[in-house]
Amino acid sequence: MTLTKFKEMLPKTDHLFIPFITAGDPNGEATIEIALALQEAGASVIELGIPYSDPIADGLVIQRASARALSNGMNIVKAMELVPEMRKRGLNIPVVLFSYYNPVLQLGEENFFALLHKNMIDGVLIPDIPFEESGQIRLKCKENGIAFITLVAPTSTLRIKTLVENAEGFVYCVSSLGVTGVRNEFDKSITSFIEEVNKYSKVPVAVGFGVSTKEQVDEMNTICDGVIIGSALMKEIERLNEGLSSENTREQAVEEFKNFAKSLIS
Repeated sequence: MTLTKFKEMLPKTDHLFIPFITAGDPNGEATIEIALALQEAGASVIELGIPYSDPIADGLVIQRASARALSNGMNIVKAMELVPEMRKRGLNIPVVLFSYYNPVLQLGEENFFALLHKNMIDGVLIPDIPFEESGQIRLKCKENGIAFITLVAPTSTLRIKTLVENAEGFVYCVSSLGVTGVRNEFDKSITSFIEEVNKYSKVPVAVGFGVSTKEQVDEMNTICDGVIIGSALMKEIERLNEGLSSENTREQAVEEFKNFAKSLIS
Protein backbone atom coordinates (compact mmCIF):
# COMPACT_ATOMS: atom_id res chain seq x y z
CA MET A 1 0.00 0.00 0.00
CA THR A 2 1.29 3.46 -0.88
CA LEU A 3 0.05 6.90 0.11
CA THR A 4 -1.14 7.31 -3.49
CA LYS A 5 -3.25 4.20 -2.91
CA PHE A 6 -4.93 5.87 0.11
CA LYS A 7 -6.04 8.69 -2.17
CA GLU A 8 -7.22 6.25 -4.82
CA MET A 9 -9.30 4.35 -2.24
CA LEU A 10 -11.25 7.47 -1.29
CA PRO A 11 -14.71 7.42 -2.89
CA LYS A 12 -15.34 10.09 -5.51
CA THR A 13 -17.59 12.47 -3.62
CA ASP A 14 -18.00 16.19 -3.08
CA HIS A 15 -17.50 15.90 0.67
CA LEU A 16 -15.81 13.31 2.86
CA PHE A 17 -17.73 11.58 5.63
CA ILE A 18 -15.29 10.08 8.13
CA PRO A 19 -17.07 8.21 10.95
CA PHE A 20 -15.32 7.19 14.16
CA ILE A 21 -16.32 3.93 15.87
CA THR A 22 -14.85 2.13 18.86
CA ALA A 23 -13.64 -1.39 18.09
CA GLY A 24 -15.48 -3.97 20.18
CA ASP A 25 -18.47 -1.86 21.18
CA PRO A 26 -20.57 -3.87 21.77
CA ASN A 27 -18.52 -6.73 20.26
CA GLY A 28 -16.24 -7.56 17.35
CA GLU A 29 -18.94 -8.91 15.02
CA ALA A 30 -21.10 -5.84 15.56
CA THR A 31 -18.11 -3.60 14.80
CA ILE A 32 -17.59 -5.35 11.46
CA GLU A 33 -21.25 -4.96 10.51
CA ILE A 34 -21.33 -1.34 11.67
CA ALA A 35 -18.30 -0.53 9.49
CA LEU A 36 -19.96 -2.11 6.45
CA ALA A 37 -23.19 -0.24 7.18
CA LEU A 38 -21.27 3.04 7.38
CA GLN A 39 -19.74 2.37 3.97
CA GLU A 40 -23.24 1.80 2.60
CA ALA A 41 -24.35 5.06 4.26
CA GLY A 42 -21.65 6.97 2.38
CA ALA A 43 -18.54 6.82 4.57
CA SER A 44 -15.29 7.77 2.85
CA VAL A 45 -12.93 6.47 5.56
CA ILE A 46 -13.49 4.38 8.69
CA GLU A 47 -11.72 5.68 11.78
CA LEU A 48 -11.40 2.62 14.02
CA GLY A 49 -10.80 3.57 17.64
CA ILE A 50 -8.77 1.37 19.95
CA PRO A 51 -10.49 1.26 23.36
CA TYR A 52 -8.27 2.73 26.03
CA SER A 53 -8.69 3.18 29.77
CA ASP A 54 -7.50 6.81 29.84
CA PRO A 55 -8.73 8.44 26.60
CA ILE A 56 -7.64 12.02 27.36
CA ALA A 57 -8.99 13.55 24.12
CA ASP A 58 -12.41 11.91 24.36
CA GLY A 59 -15.62 13.00 26.01
CA LEU A 60 -17.97 10.87 28.09
CA VAL A 61 -19.74 9.12 25.19
CA ILE A 62 -16.51 7.66 23.77
CA GLN A 63 -15.15 7.01 27.26
CA ARG A 64 -18.19 4.83 27.94
CA ALA A 65 -17.75 3.05 24.60
CA SER A 66 -14.11 2.31 25.47
CA ALA A 67 -15.14 0.95 28.86
CA ARG A 68 -17.74 -1.35 27.29
CA ALA A 69 -15.28 -2.62 24.67
CA LEU A 70 -12.52 -3.24 27.22
CA SER A 71 -14.93 -5.13 29.47
CA ASN A 72 -15.71 -7.36 26.47
CA GLY A 73 -12.02 -8.19 26.04
CA MET A 74 -11.19 -5.94 23.08
CA ASN A 75 -7.57 -4.81 22.65
CA ILE A 76 -5.35 -3.31 19.95
CA VAL A 77 -4.43 -6.65 18.35
CA LYS A 78 -8.00 -7.95 18.25
CA ALA A 79 -9.17 -4.60 16.86
CA MET A 80 -6.69 -4.74 13.99
CA GLU A 81 -7.73 -8.31 13.23
CA LEU A 82 -11.29 -7.12 12.55
CA VAL A 83 -10.18 -5.25 9.44
CA PRO A 84 -9.36 -8.26 7.17
CA GLU A 85 -12.83 -9.62 7.91
CA MET A 86 -14.33 -6.25 6.96
CA ARG A 87 -12.33 -6.44 3.71
CA LYS A 88 -13.53 -9.98 3.02
CA ARG A 89 -17.12 -8.80 3.34
CA GLY A 90 -16.68 -5.89 0.96
CA LEU A 91 -15.15 -2.92 2.79
CA ASN A 92 -13.06 -1.08 0.21
CA ILE A 93 -12.53 2.36 1.74
CA PRO A 94 -9.47 3.31 3.83
CA VAL A 95 -9.32 2.31 7.49
CA VAL A 96 -7.45 4.61 9.87
CA LEU A 97 -6.52 3.22 13.27
CA PHE A 98 -7.04 5.73 16.10
CA SER A 99 -4.92 4.79 19.11
CA TYR A 100 -3.25 6.52 22.01
CA TYR A 101 0.47 5.84 22.17
CA ASN A 102 0.48 3.63 25.26
CA PRO A 103 -1.08 0.56 23.54
CA VAL A 104 1.39 1.04 20.66
CA LEU A 105 4.31 1.23 23.10
CA GLN A 106 3.16 -1.90 24.94
CA LEU A 107 2.86 -3.75 21.64
CA GLY A 108 6.24 -2.48 20.39
CA GLU A 109 6.56 -0.29 17.32
CA GLU A 110 8.01 -3.04 15.09
CA ASN A 111 5.20 -5.40 15.98
CA PHE A 112 2.66 -2.58 15.61
CA PHE A 113 3.69 -1.81 12.05
CA ALA A 114 3.92 -5.49 11.12
CA LEU A 115 0.32 -5.93 12.29
CA LEU A 116 -0.85 -2.78 10.46
CA HIS A 117 0.58 -4.21 7.25
CA LYS A 118 -0.73 -7.74 7.86
CA ASN A 119 -4.24 -6.47 8.64
CA MET A 120 -4.52 -4.09 5.65
CA ILE A 121 -4.81 -0.88 7.67
CA ASP A 122 -4.24 2.28 5.67
CA GLY A 123 -3.52 5.01 8.21
CA VAL A 124 -2.86 5.78 11.85
CA LEU A 125 -3.81 8.64 14.13
CA ILE A 126 -2.08 8.93 17.52
CA PRO A 127 -3.47 12.02 19.24
CA ASP A 128 -1.14 12.15 22.22
CA ILE A 129 2.13 12.31 20.24
CA PRO A 130 3.05 15.94 19.46
CA PHE A 131 4.12 16.39 15.84
CA GLU A 132 7.61 17.43 16.95
CA GLU A 133 8.03 14.06 18.70
CA SER A 134 6.50 11.93 15.95
CA GLY A 135 9.52 11.68 13.64
CA GLN A 136 10.21 7.99 14.22
CA ILE A 137 6.55 6.99 13.84
CA ARG A 138 6.18 9.12 10.69
CA LEU A 139 9.30 7.51 9.21
CA LYS A 140 7.92 4.03 9.92
CA CYS A 141 4.62 5.06 8.32
CA LYS A 142 6.43 6.18 5.16
CA GLU A 143 8.43 2.95 5.02
CA ASN A 144 5.21 0.94 5.26
CA GLY A 145 3.03 3.10 2.98
CA ILE A 146 0.73 4.08 5.85
CA ALA A 147 -0.76 7.55 6.13
CA PHE A 148 0.11 9.38 9.33
CA ILE A 149 -2.93 11.53 10.02
CA THR A 150 -2.13 14.97 11.42
CA LEU A 151 -4.29 16.75 13.99
CA VAL A 152 -4.40 20.55 13.70
CA ALA A 153 -6.07 22.67 16.39
CA PRO A 154 -7.04 26.35 16.50
CA THR A 155 -4.21 26.83 19.01
CA SER A 156 -1.62 25.45 16.55
CA THR A 157 -1.18 29.04 15.19
CA LEU A 158 2.49 29.31 14.17
CA ARG A 159 2.71 25.53 13.61
CA ILE A 160 -0.19 25.29 11.16
CA LYS A 161 1.97 25.58 8.03
CA THR A 162 4.43 22.89 9.18
CA LEU A 163 1.69 20.54 10.37
CA VAL A 164 -0.44 20.85 7.25
CA GLU A 165 2.37 20.69 4.70
CA ASN A 166 3.42 17.35 6.23
CA ALA A 167 -0.11 15.93 6.36
CA GLU A 168 -0.96 12.62 4.71
CA GLY A 169 -4.32 11.05 3.88
CA PHE A 170 -6.35 13.97 5.17
CA VAL A 171 -5.92 16.81 7.66
CA TYR A 172 -7.91 16.36 10.88
CA CYS A 173 -8.95 19.84 12.01
CA VAL A 174 -10.04 20.04 15.63
CA SER A 175 -13.06 22.35 15.65
CA SER A 176 -12.65 23.62 19.19
CA LEU A 177 -10.68 23.26 22.39
CA GLY A 178 -11.41 20.48 24.87
CA VAL A 179 -12.44 16.87 24.36
CA THR A 180 -14.69 15.20 21.79
CA GLY A 181 -18.44 15.43 22.24
CA VAL A 182 -21.66 16.87 20.88
CA ARG A 183 -21.67 20.68 20.64
CA ASN A 184 -24.50 23.08 19.92
CA GLU A 185 -22.36 25.55 17.99
CA PHE A 186 -18.80 26.26 16.93
CA ASP A 187 -16.55 29.19 17.71
CA LYS A 188 -16.84 31.94 15.11
CA SER A 189 -13.08 31.82 14.53
CA ILE A 190 -13.33 28.37 12.93
CA THR A 191 -13.82 29.82 9.44
CA SER A 192 -10.56 31.76 9.50
CA PHE A 193 -8.81 28.74 11.03
CA ILE A 194 -9.98 26.44 8.23
CA GLU A 195 -9.07 29.05 5.60
CA GLU A 196 -5.53 29.08 7.01
CA VAL A 197 -5.34 25.27 6.88
CA ASN A 198 -6.70 25.17 3.31
CA LYS A 199 -3.91 27.53 2.23
CA TYR A 200 -1.23 24.93 2.87
CA SER A 201 -2.98 21.58 2.44
CA LYS A 202 -2.35 19.21 -0.46
CA VAL A 203 -4.76 16.62 0.97
CA PRO A 204 -8.46 16.88 1.94
CA VAL A 205 -9.26 18.95 5.02
CA ALA A 206 -11.87 17.50 7.41
CA VAL A 207 -13.31 18.94 10.62
CA GLY A 208 -14.05 16.89 13.74
CA PHE A 209 -14.74 17.28 17.47
CA GLY A 210 -18.39 18.15 17.97
CA VAL A 211 -19.91 17.74 14.50
CA SER A 212 -23.17 16.02 15.38
CA THR A 213 -26.13 17.31 13.33
CA LYS A 214 -27.10 17.60 9.67
CA GLU A 215 -27.04 21.40 10.01
CA GLN A 216 -23.50 21.34 11.37
CA VAL A 217 -22.37 18.96 8.61
CA ASP A 218 -23.81 21.31 5.98
CA GLU A 219 -22.14 24.29 7.66
CA MET A 220 -18.72 22.63 7.80
CA ASN A 221 -18.97 21.39 4.22
CA THR A 222 -19.09 25.00 3.03
CA ILE A 223 -15.59 25.67 4.38
CA CYS A 224 -13.76 22.33 4.16
CA ASP A 225 -13.67 18.99 2.32
CA GLY A 226 -15.59 16.93 4.84
CA VAL A 227 -16.44 16.05 8.42
CA ILE A 228 -15.38 13.56 11.07
CA ILE A 229 -18.25 12.36 13.25
CA GLY A 230 -17.67 10.32 16.39
CA SER A 231 -19.69 11.06 19.51
CA ALA A 232 -23.04 11.40 17.72
CA LEU A 233 -22.57 7.97 16.12
CA MET A 234 -21.26 6.39 19.32
CA LYS A 235 -24.25 7.79 21.21
CA GLU A 236 -26.53 6.02 18.73
CA ILE A 237 -24.53 2.80 19.12
CA GLU A 238 -24.95 3.17 22.88
CA ARG A 239 -28.72 3.56 22.43
CA LEU A 240 -28.84 0.46 20.21
CA ASN A 241 -26.34 -1.51 22.27
CA GLU A 242 -28.72 -4.24 23.40
CA GLY A 243 -29.95 -4.88 19.85
CA LEU A 244 -26.44 -4.80 18.40
CA SER A 245 -25.20 -7.26 21.03
CA SER A 246 -27.52 -10.10 20.01
CA GLU A 247 -27.36 -12.11 16.78
CA ASN A 248 -31.16 -12.25 16.75
CA THR A 249 -31.66 -8.48 16.74
CA ARG A 250 -28.38 -7.19 15.24
CA GLU A 251 -29.54 -6.92 11.63
CA GLN A 252 -32.43 -4.63 12.54
CA ALA A 253 -30.26 -2.55 14.90
CA VAL A 254 -27.54 -2.14 12.25
CA GLU A 255 -30.13 -1.00 9.73
CA GLU A 256 -31.46 1.54 12.21
CA PHE A 257 -27.92 2.77 12.86
CA LYS A 258 -27.22 3.05 9.12
CA ASN A 259 -30.32 5.17 8.61
CA PHE A 260 -29.22 7.46 11.42
CA ALA A 261 -25.77 7.86 9.85
CA LYS A 262 -27.34 8.64 6.47
CA SER A 263 -29.56 11.28 8.04
CA LEU A 264 -26.49 13.22 9.17
CA ILE A 265 -25.02 13.62 5.70
CA SER A 266 -27.87 13.46 3.18
